[in-house]
Amino acid sequence: YTRITGSFAIAAYFRTILTNQAPFQKWLKGEIFEPLKDKNYFQRFFVDGWSISWPNGADIDPETLYEESEPS
Repeated sequence: YTRITGSFAIAAYFRTILTNQAPFQKWLKGEIFEPLKDKNYFQRFFVDGWSISWPNGADIDPETLYEESEPS
């Protein structure tokens, strides 16, 4: 389960029962992630398998989300 929690943050609910927030600002670098700097475009994310993805092909894998997220 995921949801937008604020500017460039997505709450991810893992099977561990923990609720973590992944700070996406640090990943918004490079050509593929450039469109995500627009908050309206960022909010167009969807779950594709286990990854968080965007219409332009940008994605963040679940291992990275889990390892880099912080308890909320």
